[in-house]
Amino acid sequence: MAAGLLLACLSLLASAAPPDVELLPGVGTVALGPHARYHHDVGGDEHAEALWTRVADEALAPLPDGNGAFGFQSGAFWFHVRVVNRDPTETRWLLVQEYPLSDRLDVHVRRADGHTSVHAGGDHRPFSARSIRYRHPNFALDLPVDVPVDLLVRVESQSSMQVPLQLSTPAAFTEVSRDAQFAIGLYYGILLALFFYNLVLWLWLHDASYFWYLCHITAFGLVLFTLNGLGFEYLWPRSPWLADHMVPISICLALIAMLQFSRTFLELPRRWPAGNRLLQALIVFFVLLGIASFWLPLRISTPLASRAVLIGVVGIVIATVVVLRRGYTPAKLLLLAWSAFLLGTAAFTLLAFGVLPKVFLTEYGVQIGSALEMLLLSIALGHRYAALRNENQRIVAETNQRLERKVAQRTQEVRSALLRLEDAHARLRDSSRRDGLTGLYNRAWFQEAFAALSEQARSAGTPLALMMIDLDHFKAINDRHGHFAGDDCLRWAAHRIGRTLRPHDALLARFGGEEFVAALPGEDLDGAVAIAERIRRALNEEPCVSGDLRIHVTASIGVHVMAPAHGERIEVAFAVADRALYVAKANGRDCVEVAA
Repeated sequence: MAAGLLLACLSLLASAAPPDVELLPGVGTVALGPHARYHHDVGGDEHAEALWTRVADEALAPLPDGNGAFGFQSGAFWFHVRVVNRDPTETRWLLVQEYPLSDRLDVHVRRADGHTSVHAGGDHRPFSARSIRYRHPNFALDLPVDVPVDLLVRVESQSSMQVPLQLSTPAAFTEVSRDAQFAIGLYYGILLALFFYNLVLWLWLHDASYFWYLCHITAFGLVLFTLNGLGFEYLWPRSPWLADHMVPISICLALIAMLQFSRTFLELPRRWPAGNRLLQALIVFFVLLGIASFWLPLRISTPLASRAVLIGVVGIVIATVVVLRRGYTPAKLLLLAWSAFLLGTAAFTLLAFGVLPKVFLTEYGVQIGSALEMLLLSIALGHRYAALRNENQRIVAETNQRLERKVAQRTQEVRSALLRLEDAHARLRDSSRRDGLTGLYNRAWFQEAFAALSEQARSAGTPLALMMIDLDHFKAINDRHGHFAGDDCLRWAAHRIGRTLRPHDALLARFGGEEFVAALPGEDLDGAVAIAERIRRALNEEPCVSGDLRIHVTASIGVHVMAPAHGERIEVAFAVADRALYVAKANGRDCVEVAA
Protein backbone atom coordinates (compact mmCIF):
# COMPACT_ATOMS: atom_id res chain seq x y z
CA MET A 1 0.00 0.00 0.00
CA ALA A 2 2.79 2.42 1.02
CA ALA A 3 4.83 1.42 -2.03
CA GLY A 4 1.86 2.10 -4.30
CA LEU A 5 1.30 5.47 -2.69
CA LEU A 6 5.01 6.31 -3.15
CA LEU A 7 4.88 5.33 -6.82
CA ALA A 8 1.78 7.46 -7.32
CA CYS A 9 3.52 10.45 -5.72
CA LEU A 10 6.59 9.96 -7.87
CA SER A 11 4.39 9.71 -10.95
CA LEU A 12 2.59 12.90 -9.95
CA LEU A 13 5.92 14.69 -9.41
CA ALA A 14 7.19 13.48 -12.78
CA SER A 15 4.04 14.71 -14.51
CA ALA A 16 4.43 18.06 -12.76
CA ALA A 17 8.14 18.42 -13.70
CA PRO A 18 8.86 21.59 -15.67
CA PRO A 19 9.18 21.21 -19.43
CA ASP A 20 12.55 21.37 -21.16
CA VAL A 21 11.56 24.25 -23.46
CA GLU A 22 8.96 26.96 -23.02
CA LEU A 23 7.93 28.87 -26.16
CA LEU A 24 7.36 32.33 -24.76
CA PRO A 25 5.53 35.21 -26.43
CA GLY A 26 7.78 37.34 -28.59
CA VAL A 27 10.39 34.60 -29.08
CA GLY A 28 10.35 33.62 -32.74
CA THR A 29 13.10 30.98 -32.83
CA VAL A 30 14.29 28.52 -30.18
CA ALA A 31 17.33 26.23 -30.59
CA LEU A 32 16.51 22.81 -29.19
CA GLY A 33 20.09 21.51 -28.92
CA PRO A 34 20.81 22.85 -25.40
CA HIS A 35 17.58 21.25 -24.14
CA ALA A 36 17.64 17.96 -26.06
CA ARG A 37 18.70 14.52 -24.85
CA TYR A 38 19.83 11.82 -27.23
CA HIS A 39 20.43 8.12 -27.72
CA HIS A 40 22.73 6.49 -30.30
CA ASP A 41 21.03 3.45 -31.80
CA VAL A 42 24.18 1.83 -33.20
CA GLY A 43 22.33 -0.91 -35.05
CA GLY A 44 19.63 1.44 -36.30
CA ASP A 45 16.91 -1.12 -35.51
CA GLU A 46 15.25 0.26 -32.36
CA HIS A 47 11.61 1.35 -32.62
CA ALA A 48 9.89 4.40 -31.25
CA GLU A 49 8.19 2.39 -28.48
CA ALA A 50 11.59 1.44 -27.06
CA LEU A 51 12.70 5.06 -27.15
CA TRP A 52 9.56 6.29 -25.43
CA THR A 53 10.39 3.79 -22.67
CA ARG A 54 13.90 5.23 -22.47
CA VAL A 55 12.40 8.72 -22.23
CA ALA A 56 10.17 7.65 -19.38
CA ASP A 57 13.15 6.03 -17.60
CA GLU A 58 15.27 9.15 -18.19
CA ALA A 59 17.84 6.96 -19.93
CA LEU A 60 18.78 9.49 -22.62
CA ALA A 61 21.97 11.54 -22.36
CA PRO A 62 22.22 15.32 -22.75
CA LEU A 63 23.92 16.59 -25.90
CA PRO A 64 27.61 17.34 -25.26
CA ASP A 65 27.71 21.13 -24.82
CA GLY A 66 24.36 21.30 -26.60
CA ASN A 67 26.17 20.45 -29.86
CA GLY A 68 24.35 18.14 -32.25
CA ALA A 69 27.35 17.46 -34.53
CA PHE A 70 28.67 13.88 -34.21
CA GLY A 71 30.65 13.46 -37.45
CA PHE A 72 30.25 10.35 -39.57
CA GLN A 73 28.47 7.70 -37.50
CA SER A 74 26.72 4.41 -38.18
CA GLY A 75 23.20 3.58 -37.09
CA ALA A 76 20.60 6.15 -36.06
CA PHE A 77 20.41 8.95 -33.49
CA TRP A 78 17.29 9.70 -31.44
CA PHE A 79 16.68 13.14 -29.91
CA HIS A 80 14.01 14.00 -27.37
CA VAL A 81 12.76 17.33 -26.08
CA ARG A 82 9.56 18.39 -24.35
CA VAL A 83 8.05 21.75 -25.28
CA VAL A 84 5.20 23.85 -23.95
CA ASN A 85 3.78 26.67 -26.04
CA ARG A 86 3.14 29.71 -23.83
CA ASP A 87 2.32 32.03 -26.74
CA PRO A 88 -1.47 32.17 -27.26
CA THR A 89 -0.98 34.03 -30.58
CA GLU A 90 1.19 31.30 -32.15
CA THR A 91 -0.02 27.72 -32.27
CA ARG A 92 1.60 26.90 -35.63
CA TRP A 93 5.35 26.20 -35.36
CA LEU A 94 7.96 24.87 -37.75
CA LEU A 95 10.57 22.31 -36.71
CA VAL A 96 13.65 22.84 -38.91
CA GLN A 97 16.68 20.54 -39.20
CA GLU A 98 19.34 23.02 -40.31
CA TYR A 99 21.46 20.50 -42.19
CA PRO A 100 20.25 19.56 -45.67
CA LEU A 101 22.03 16.22 -46.22
CA SER A 102 20.38 13.97 -43.62
CA ASP A 103 18.97 10.85 -45.29
CA ARG A 104 15.93 10.09 -43.13
CA LEU A 105 14.21 12.07 -40.40
CA ASP A 106 11.20 10.81 -38.49
CA VAL A 107 9.53 13.20 -36.05
CA HIS A 108 7.26 11.53 -33.47
CA VAL A 109 4.95 14.01 -31.75
CA ARG A 110 3.22 12.81 -28.55
CA ARG A 111 0.65 15.00 -26.88
CA ALA A 112 -0.52 15.01 -23.27
CA ASP A 113 -3.50 12.76 -24.05
CA GLY A 114 -1.14 10.08 -25.44
CA HIS A 115 -1.99 10.70 -29.09
CA THR A 116 1.09 10.30 -31.30
CA SER A 117 1.65 11.49 -34.88
CA VAL A 118 4.65 10.88 -37.12
CA HIS A 119 6.19 13.17 -39.75
CA ALA A 120 8.83 11.95 -42.24
CA GLY A 121 11.50 13.89 -44.11
CA GLY A 122 15.10 13.89 -45.34
CA ASP A 123 16.68 13.66 -48.77
CA HIS A 124 15.78 9.95 -49.12
CA ARG A 125 12.17 11.06 -49.44
CA PRO A 126 10.74 13.27 -52.19
CA PHE A 127 11.31 16.99 -51.77
CA SER A 128 7.55 17.52 -51.96
CA ALA A 129 7.19 15.77 -48.57
CA ARG A 130 8.47 18.89 -46.80
CA SER A 131 5.99 21.22 -45.15
CA ILE A 132 7.61 24.26 -46.78
CA ARG A 133 9.64 24.25 -49.99
CA TYR A 134 13.02 24.97 -48.48
CA ARG A 135 16.51 23.48 -48.65
CA HIS A 136 16.48 22.35 -45.00
CA PRO A 137 14.11 19.55 -43.89
CA ASN A 138 11.18 21.07 -42.01
CA PHE A 139 7.97 19.91 -40.35
CA ALA A 140 4.86 21.95 -39.51
CA LEU A 141 3.65 21.28 -35.95
CA ASP A 142 0.49 22.36 -34.15
CA LEU A 143 1.41 23.17 -30.54
CA PRO A 144 -1.63 24.03 -28.39
CA VAL A 145 -1.18 26.62 -25.68
CA ASP A 146 -0.03 25.44 -22.20
CA VAL A 147 -0.05 21.77 -23.20
CA PRO A 148 3.22 19.76 -22.91
CA VAL A 149 4.23 18.09 -26.19
CA ASP A 150 7.03 15.52 -26.48
CA LEU A 151 9.12 15.57 -29.66
CA LEU A 152 11.13 12.44 -30.51
CA VAL A 153 13.29 12.84 -33.62
CA ARG A 154 15.05 9.92 -35.30
CA VAL A 155 17.88 10.78 -37.72
CA GLU A 156 19.64 8.25 -39.89
CA SER A 157 22.23 9.27 -42.48
CA GLN A 158 25.33 8.06 -44.26
CA SER A 159 26.42 11.68 -44.45
CA SER A 160 27.81 13.62 -41.49
CA MET A 161 25.53 13.35 -38.45
CA GLN A 162 24.65 16.99 -37.79
CA VAL A 163 21.33 17.70 -36.11
CA PRO A 164 20.90 21.42 -35.35
CA LEU A 165 17.15 21.44 -34.55
CA GLN A 166 15.18 24.68 -34.23
CA LEU A 167 11.57 25.59 -33.58
CA SER A 168 10.42 28.76 -35.35
CA THR A 169 7.24 30.65 -35.88
CA PRO A 170 6.32 31.06 -39.58
CA ALA A 171 7.21 34.75 -39.44
CA ALA A 172 10.62 34.14 -37.84
CA PHE A 173 11.36 31.32 -40.27
CA THR A 174 10.49 33.55 -43.23
CA GLU A 175 12.85 36.26 -41.99
CA VAL A 176 15.77 33.90 -41.34
CA SER A 177 15.33 31.99 -44.60
CA ARG A 178 15.11 35.26 -46.52
CA ASP A 179 18.44 36.43 -45.15
CA ALA A 180 20.05 33.04 -45.79
CA GLN A 181 18.76 32.92 -49.35
CA PHE A 182 20.06 36.44 -49.94
CA ALA A 183 23.55 35.45 -48.73
CA ILE A 184 23.56 32.31 -50.87
CA GLY A 185 22.27 34.27 -53.87
CA LEU A 186 25.04 36.81 -53.36
CA TYR A 187 27.62 34.04 -53.33
CA TYR A 188 26.35 32.44 -56.54
CA GLY A 189 26.07 35.90 -58.09
CA ILE A 190 29.80 36.37 -57.48
CA LEU A 191 30.49 32.96 -59.04
CA LEU A 192 28.41 33.77 -62.12
CA ALA A 193 30.10 37.15 -62.57
CA LEU A 194 33.53 35.55 -62.34
CA PHE A 195 32.44 32.76 -64.70
CA PHE A 196 31.25 35.03 -67.51
CA TYR A 197 34.14 37.47 -67.08
CA ASN A 198 36.71 34.71 -67.43
CA LEU A 199 34.70 33.00 -70.17
CA VAL A 200 35.13 36.11 -72.32
CA LEU A 201 38.86 36.17 -71.53
CA TRP A 202 39.21 32.50 -72.44
CA LEU A 203 37.40 32.96 -75.75
CA TRP A 204 39.67 35.92 -76.48
CA LEU A 205 43.03 34.55 -75.27
CA HIS A 206 42.57 30.76 -75.68
CA ASP A 207 44.69 30.24 -72.57
CA ALA A 208 44.22 26.77 -71.02
CA SER A 209 44.43 28.25 -67.52
CA TYR A 210 41.21 30.18 -68.10
CA PHE A 211 39.47 27.01 -69.34
CA TRP A 212 40.37 25.02 -66.22
CA TYR A 213 39.44 27.98 -64.05
CA LEU A 214 35.96 27.91 -65.62
CA CYS A 215 35.76 24.18 -64.95
CA HIS A 216 36.78 24.78 -61.35
CA ILE A 217 34.10 27.45 -60.81
CA THR A 218 31.43 25.24 -62.36
CA ALA A 219 32.38 22.10 -60.43
CA PHE A 220 32.80 23.83 -57.10
CA GLY A 221 29.55 25.71 -57.58
CA LEU A 222 27.93 22.29 -58.00
CA VAL A 223 29.60 21.10 -54.77
CA LEU A 224 28.11 23.92 -52.75
CA PHE A 225 24.79 23.70 -54.58
CA THR A 226 24.66 20.10 -53.33
CA LEU A 227 25.94 20.78 -49.80
CA ASN A 228 23.48 23.66 -49.34
CA GLY A 229 20.55 21.43 -50.28
CA LEU A 230 19.75 23.51 -53.36
CA GLY A 231 20.58 20.65 -55.72
CA PHE A 232 17.90 18.49 -54.10
CA GLU A 233 15.49 21.43 -54.16
CA TYR A 234 15.96 22.51 -57.79
CA LEU A 235 17.90 19.89 -59.80
CA TRP A 236 16.96 16.40 -58.58
CA PRO A 237 14.01 16.67 -56.14
CA ARG A 238 12.82 13.17 -56.99
CA SER A 239 16.22 11.45 -56.92
CA PRO A 240 17.53 10.52 -53.43
CA TRP A 241 20.39 8.67 -55.17
CA LEU A 242 21.69 11.88 -56.73
CA ALA A 243 21.10 13.81 -53.50
CA ASP A 244 23.51 11.41 -51.80
CA HIS A 245 26.08 10.53 -54.46
CA MET A 246 26.52 14.00 -55.92
CA VAL A 247 28.38 15.05 -52.78
CA PRO A 248 31.49 12.89 -53.34
CA ILE A 249 31.17 13.02 -57.14
CA SER A 250 31.02 16.83 -57.30
CA ILE A 251 33.91 17.08 -54.82
CA CYS A 252 36.04 14.87 -57.07
CA LEU A 253 35.14 16.93 -60.16
CA ALA A 254 36.06 20.15 -58.35
CA LEU A 255 39.41 18.75 -57.19
CA ILE A 256 40.26 17.48 -60.67
CA ALA A 257 39.63 20.97 -62.11
CA MET A 258 41.55 22.63 -59.25
CA LEU A 259 44.59 20.39 -59.71
CA GLN A 260 44.60 20.74 -63.50
CA PHE A 261 44.28 24.52 -63.24
CA SER A 262 47.22 24.64 -60.83
CA ARG A 263 49.38 22.49 -63.13
CA THR A 264 48.67 24.83 -66.04
CA PHE A 265 48.93 28.11 -64.15
CA LEU A 266 52.18 27.21 -62.40
CA GLU A 267 53.68 25.72 -65.58
CA LEU A 268 54.69 22.73 -63.48
CA PRO A 269 55.97 20.49 -66.32
CA ARG A 270 58.70 23.09 -66.92
CA ARG A 271 59.21 24.69 -63.52
CA TRP A 272 58.93 21.67 -61.17
CA PRO A 273 58.55 18.25 -62.90
CA ALA A 274 58.38 16.36 -59.59
CA GLY A 275 55.46 18.53 -58.43
CA ASN A 276 53.79 18.02 -61.80
CA ARG A 277 53.92 14.25 -61.26
CA LEU A 278 52.53 14.71 -57.73
CA LEU A 279 49.51 16.66 -58.99
CA GLN A 280 48.97 14.20 -61.84
CA ALA A 281 48.88 11.36 -59.32
CA LEU A 282 46.28 13.26 -57.28
CA ILE A 283 44.20 13.83 -60.43
CA VAL A 284 44.26 10.09 -61.16
CA PHE A 285 43.21 9.42 -57.57
CA PHE A 286 40.23 11.77 -57.76
CA VAL A 287 39.19 10.37 -61.14
CA LEU A 288 39.16 6.86 -59.69
CA LEU A 289 37.40 8.01 -56.51
CA GLY A 290 34.77 9.87 -58.55
CA ILE A 291 34.08 6.75 -60.61
CA ALA A 292 34.04 4.54 -57.52
CA SER A 293 31.60 6.92 -55.80
CA PHE A 294 28.87 5.65 -58.14
CA TRP A 295 29.01 2.31 -56.31
CA LEU A 296 30.78 2.87 -52.98
CA PRO A 297 28.59 3.24 -49.88
CA LEU A 298 28.27 6.85 -48.83
CA ARG A 299 29.70 6.12 -45.37
CA ILE A 300 32.96 5.36 -47.22
CA SER A 301 32.99 7.70 -50.22
CA THR A 302 31.80 10.90 -48.53
CA PRO A 303 34.28 10.90 -45.59
CA LEU A 304 37.06 9.83 -47.97
CA ALA A 305 36.29 12.63 -50.42
CA SER A 306 35.99 15.16 -47.58
CA ARG A 307 39.39 14.24 -46.18
CA ALA A 308 40.94 14.11 -49.65
CA VAL A 309 39.95 17.75 -50.28
CA LEU A 310 42.51 18.82 -47.69
CA ILE A 311 45.13 16.51 -49.21
CA GLY A 312 44.51 17.93 -52.68
CA VAL A 313 44.68 21.54 -51.53
CA VAL A 314 47.81 20.88 -49.46
CA GLY A 315 49.41 19.33 -52.56
CA ILE A 316 48.58 22.47 -54.54
CA VAL A 317 49.95 24.73 -51.78
CA ILE A 318 53.21 22.75 -51.69
CA ALA A 319 53.61 23.05 -55.47
CA THR A 320 52.82 26.77 -55.31
CA VAL A 321 55.37 27.41 -52.55
CA VAL A 322 58.10 25.55 -54.43
CA VAL A 323 57.42 27.41 -57.69
CA LEU A 324 57.20 30.71 -55.81
CA ARG A 325 60.59 30.07 -54.21
CA ARG A 326 61.96 29.47 -57.68
CA GLY A 327 61.00 33.00 -58.66
CA TYR A 328 57.58 32.67 -60.32
CA THR A 329 55.92 35.86 -59.07
CA PRO A 330 52.27 35.15 -60.09
CA ALA A 331 52.33 32.21 -57.68
CA LYS A 332 52.04 34.69 -54.77
CA LEU A 333 48.36 35.36 -55.45
CA LEU A 334 47.78 31.68 -56.11
CA LEU A 335 49.25 30.82 -52.71
CA LEU A 336 47.05 33.41 -51.01
CA ALA A 337 43.98 32.07 -52.85
CA TRP A 338 44.59 28.44 -51.86
CA SER A 339 45.36 29.44 -48.28
CA ALA A 340 41.96 31.16 -48.00
CA PHE A 341 40.27 28.14 -49.54
CA LEU A 342 42.18 25.73 -47.29
CA LEU A 343 41.10 27.56 -44.14
CA GLY A 344 37.45 27.61 -45.17
CA THR A 345 37.48 23.98 -46.28
CA ALA A 346 39.28 22.87 -43.12
CA ALA A 347 36.64 24.57 -40.97
CA PHE A 348 33.79 22.93 -42.90
CA THR A 349 35.50 19.50 -42.87
CA LEU A 350 36.17 19.63 -39.14
CA LEU A 351 32.51 20.57 -38.66
CA ALA A 352 31.45 17.55 -40.74
CA PHE A 353 33.53 15.26 -38.51
CA GLY A 354 32.15 16.81 -35.34
CA VAL A 355 35.46 18.43 -34.28
CA LEU A 356 34.25 22.04 -34.49
CA PRO A 357 30.85 23.37 -33.37
CA LYS A 358 28.26 24.62 -35.88
CA VAL A 359 28.68 28.40 -36.00
CA PHE A 360 28.55 30.88 -38.86
CA LEU A 361 32.26 30.62 -39.77
CA THR A 362 32.30 26.81 -39.75
CA GLU A 363 28.93 26.38 -41.50
CA TYR A 364 29.76 28.89 -44.25
CA GLY A 365 33.55 28.52 -44.17
CA VAL A 366 33.61 26.87 -47.60
CA GLN A 367 31.55 29.66 -49.17
CA ILE A 368 33.68 32.40 -47.63
CA GLY A 369 36.98 30.69 -48.43
CA SER A 370 35.99 29.67 -51.96
CA ALA A 371 34.64 33.14 -52.83
CA LEU A 372 37.94 34.70 -51.78
CA GLU A 373 39.86 31.95 -53.54
CA MET A 374 38.03 32.33 -56.86
CA LEU A 375 38.31 36.12 -56.75
CA LEU A 376 42.05 35.90 -56.06
CA LEU A 377 42.49 33.26 -58.76
CA SER A 378 40.83 35.58 -61.27
CA ILE A 379 43.21 38.36 -60.23
CA ALA A 380 46.13 35.93 -60.42
CA LEU A 381 45.18 34.99 -63.99
CA GLY A 382 45.18 38.65 -64.96
CA HIS A 383 48.51 39.11 -63.22
CA ARG A 384 49.95 36.10 -65.01
CA TYR A 385 48.75 37.34 -68.38
CA ALA A 386 50.34 40.73 -67.73
CA ALA A 387 53.58 39.01 -66.73
CA LEU A 388 53.64 36.96 -69.92
CA ARG A 389 52.87 40.03 -72.03
CA ASN A 390 55.79 41.93 -70.53
CA GLU A 391 58.28 39.08 -70.76
CA ASN A 392 59.61 40.10 -74.18
CA GLN A 393 60.14 43.66 -73.00
CA ARG A 394 62.15 42.39 -70.02
CA ILE A 395 64.30 40.25 -72.33
CA VAL A 396 65.07 43.19 -74.69
CA ALA A 397 65.89 45.57 -71.82
CA GLU A 398 68.91 43.60 -70.54
CA THR A 399 70.58 46.74 -69.27
CA ASN A 400 67.53 47.59 -67.19
CA GLN A 401 67.46 44.06 -65.90
CA ARG A 402 71.04 44.32 -64.65
CA LEU A 403 70.17 47.57 -62.96
CA GLU A 404 67.08 45.99 -61.39
CA ARG A 405 69.20 43.11 -60.12
CA LYS A 406 71.60 45.57 -58.51
CA VAL A 407 68.71 47.43 -56.94
CA ALA A 408 67.26 44.14 -55.73
CA GLN A 409 70.65 43.21 -54.28
CA ARG A 410 70.93 46.54 -52.49
CA THR A 411 67.35 46.20 -51.33
CA GLN A 412 68.13 42.75 -49.97
CA GLU A 413 71.16 44.13 -48.17
CA VAL A 414 69.05 46.92 -46.69
CA ARG A 415 66.37 44.37 -45.78
CA SER A 416 68.97 42.16 -44.13
CA ALA A 417 70.29 45.16 -42.22
CA LEU A 418 66.77 46.04 -41.16
CA LEU A 419 66.18 42.45 -40.07
CA ARG A 420 69.36 42.51 -38.02
CA LEU A 421 68.29 45.83 -36.55
CA GLU A 422 64.85 44.41 -35.74
CA ASP A 423 66.50 41.38 -34.14
CA ALA A 424 68.73 43.63 -32.02
CA HIS A 425 65.70 45.72 -31.10
CA ALA A 426 63.80 42.59 -30.10
CA ARG A 427 66.69 41.44 -27.92
CA LEU A 428 66.92 44.89 -26.35
CA ARG A 429 63.19 44.93 -25.69
CA ASP A 430 63.39 41.48 -24.14
CA SER A 431 66.30 42.59 -22.00
CA SER A 432 64.32 45.60 -20.79
CA ARG A 433 61.57 43.26 -19.63
CA ARG A 434 63.85 41.08 -17.56
CA ASP A 435 65.06 41.53 -14.02
CA GLY A 436 68.83 41.98 -14.13
CA LEU A 437 69.47 40.09 -10.90
CA THR A 438 67.38 36.91 -11.22
CA GLY A 439 66.98 36.71 -15.01
CA LEU A 440 63.20 36.40 -14.55
CA TYR A 441 60.76 38.68 -16.33
CA ASN A 442 59.82 41.78 -14.41
CA ARG A 443 56.54 42.98 -12.98
CA ALA A 444 55.49 45.06 -16.03
CA TRP A 445 55.89 42.10 -18.38
CA PHE A 446 54.02 39.80 -16.03
CA GLN A 447 51.02 42.10 -15.77
CA GLU A 448 50.84 42.39 -19.56
CA ALA A 449 51.16 38.62 -20.08
CA PHE A 450 48.74 37.86 -17.23
CA ALA A 451 46.06 40.07 -18.82
CA ALA A 452 46.28 38.06 -22.06
CA LEU A 453 46.30 34.76 -20.13
CA SER A 454 43.24 35.84 -18.14
CA GLU A 455 41.34 36.62 -21.34
CA GLN A 456 42.28 33.21 -22.81
CA ALA A 457 41.12 31.44 -19.65
CA ARG A 458 37.82 33.36 -19.70
CA SER A 459 37.21 32.46 -23.36
CA ALA A 460 38.10 28.78 -22.84
CA GLY A 461 36.17 28.50 -19.56
CA THR A 462 39.20 27.22 -17.60
CA PRO A 463 40.50 28.29 -14.17
CA LEU A 464 43.59 30.44 -13.70
CA ALA A 465 45.65 30.31 -10.50
CA LEU A 466 47.69 33.24 -9.15
CA MET A 467 50.46 32.93 -6.52
CA MET A 468 52.21 35.65 -4.53
CA ILE A 469 55.51 34.31 -3.07
CA ASP A 470 57.46 36.29 -0.46
CA LEU A 471 60.81 35.20 1.02
CA ASP A 472 60.59 35.25 4.82
CA HIS A 473 62.79 37.58 6.94
CA PHE A 474 64.75 38.71 3.89
CA LYS A 475 65.74 42.01 5.48
CA ALA A 476 67.36 40.07 8.30
CA ILE A 477 69.39 38.09 5.73
CA ASN A 478 70.64 41.33 4.17
CA ASP A 479 71.40 42.85 7.58
CA ARG A 480 73.24 39.78 8.87
CA HIS A 481 75.08 38.53 5.79
CA GLY A 482 75.19 41.55 3.48
CA HIS A 483 73.45 42.43 0.24
CA PHE A 484 75.65 40.23 -1.93
CA ALA A 485 74.52 37.19 0.06
CA GLY A 486 70.95 38.47 -0.25
CA ASP A 487 71.36 38.67 -4.02
CA ASP A 488 72.62 35.07 -4.06
CA CYS A 489 69.51 34.05 -2.10
CA LEU A 490 67.24 35.80 -4.60
CA ARG A 491 68.91 34.09 -7.56
CA TRP A 492 68.84 30.73 -5.76
CA ALA A 493 65.15 31.11 -4.86
CA ALA A 494 64.23 32.16 -8.42
CA HIS A 495 65.98 29.04 -9.76
CA ARG A 496 64.27 26.69 -7.28
CA ILE A 497 60.82 28.20 -7.89
CA GLY A 498 61.27 28.17 -11.67
CA ARG A 499 62.37 24.53 -11.67
CA THR A 500 59.29 23.55 -9.63
CA LEU A 501 56.88 25.44 -11.91
CA ARG A 502 58.45 24.39 -15.23
CA PRO A 503 56.21 21.28 -15.76
CA HIS A 504 53.07 23.41 -15.32
CA ASP A 505 53.56 25.97 -18.15
CA ALA A 506 53.48 28.72 -15.54
CA LEU A 507 54.27 32.43 -15.88
CA LEU A 508 56.89 33.50 -13.32
CA ALA A 509 58.28 36.96 -12.62
CA ARG A 510 60.00 38.94 -9.92
CA PHE A 511 57.32 41.19 -8.51
CA GLY A 512 59.67 43.41 -6.57
CA GLY A 513 62.18 43.13 -3.72
CA GLU A 514 62.00 39.60 -2.32
CA GLU A 515 58.54 38.94 -3.84
CA PHE A 516 57.77 36.68 -6.81
CA VAL A 517 54.50 36.17 -8.66
CA ALA A 518 53.35 33.17 -10.71
CA ALA A 519 50.29 32.30 -12.81
CA LEU A 520 49.24 28.71 -13.57
CA PRO A 521 46.68 28.21 -16.37
CA GLY A 522 44.17 25.40 -15.99
CA GLU A 523 44.84 24.75 -12.28
CA ASP A 524 41.99 24.63 -9.81
CA LEU A 525 42.36 25.57 -6.17
CA ASP A 526 43.46 22.11 -4.94
CA GLY A 527 46.03 21.80 -7.70
CA ALA A 528 47.39 25.31 -7.15
CA VAL A 529 47.74 24.76 -3.38
CA ALA A 530 49.57 21.46 -4.00
CA ILE A 531 52.02 23.18 -6.36
CA ALA A 532 52.55 26.01 -3.87
CA GLU A 533 53.38 23.42 -1.19
CA ARG A 534 55.95 21.88 -3.54
CA ILE A 535 57.55 25.32 -3.97
CA ARG A 536 57.65 25.82 -0.22
CA ARG A 537 59.25 22.40 0.32
CA ALA A 538 61.73 22.99 -2.50
CA LEU A 539 63.00 26.09 -0.69
CA ASN A 540 63.15 24.19 2.62
CA GLU A 541 65.00 21.12 1.30
CA GLU A 542 68.48 22.64 1.38
CA PRO A 543 70.06 25.97 2.27
CA CYS A 544 71.32 28.57 -0.16
CA VAL A 545 75.10 28.49 -0.50
CA SER A 546 76.74 31.93 -0.72
CA GLY A 547 80.51 31.66 -0.48
CA ASP A 548 81.21 30.03 2.87
CA LEU A 549 77.68 30.77 4.10
CA ARG A 550 74.77 28.32 4.15
CA ILE A 551 71.60 30.37 4.52
CA HIS A 552 68.22 28.78 5.28
CA VAL A 553 65.50 30.43 3.15
CA THR A 554 61.75 29.96 3.57
CA ALA A 555 58.74 31.55 1.86
CA SER A 556 55.14 32.50 2.55
CA ILE A 557 52.75 31.91 -0.33
CA GLY A 558 49.30 33.32 -1.03
CA VAL A 559 47.08 31.50 -3.56
CA HIS A 560 44.00 32.70 -5.43
CA VAL A 561 42.16 30.95 -8.29
CA MET A 562 40.10 32.87 -10.86
CA ALA A 563 37.08 30.71 -11.67
CA PRO A 564 36.23 29.54 -15.23
CA ALA A 565 34.29 32.12 -17.28
CA HIS A 566 35.14 34.62 -14.53
CA GLY A 567 34.38 38.28 -14.69
CA GLU A 568 36.99 39.16 -12.10
CA ARG A 569 39.21 42.15 -12.79
CA ILE A 570 42.96 41.59 -12.74
CA GLU A 571 43.57 44.18 -10.01
CA VAL A 572 41.07 42.37 -7.79
CA ALA A 573 42.80 39.03 -8.40
CA PHE A 574 46.17 40.50 -7.38
CA ALA A 575 44.62 42.07 -4.28
CA VAL A 576 43.04 38.74 -3.21
CA ALA A 577 46.30 36.82 -3.73
CA ASP A 578 48.22 39.51 -1.82
CA ARG A 579 45.70 39.28 1.01
CA ALA A 580 46.26 35.51 1.16
CA LEU A 581 50.03 36.19 1.35
CA TYR A 582 49.55 38.45 4.35
CA VAL A 583 47.42 35.75 6.00
CA ALA A 584 50.34 33.33 5.50
CA LYS A 585 52.73 35.84 7.11
CA ALA A 586 50.34 36.41 10.00
CA ASN A 587 50.10 32.64 10.58
CA GLY A 588 53.82 32.32 11.27
CA ARG A 589 55.31 32.38 7.74
CA ASP A 590 56.72 29.37 5.83
CA CYS A 591 53.18 28.27 4.86
CA VAL A 592 50.59 28.41 2.07
CA GLU A 593 47.30 30.22 2.55
CA VAL A 594 44.18 30.88 0.48
CA ALA A 595 42.20 34.08 0.92
CA ALA A 596 38.73 33.57 2.36
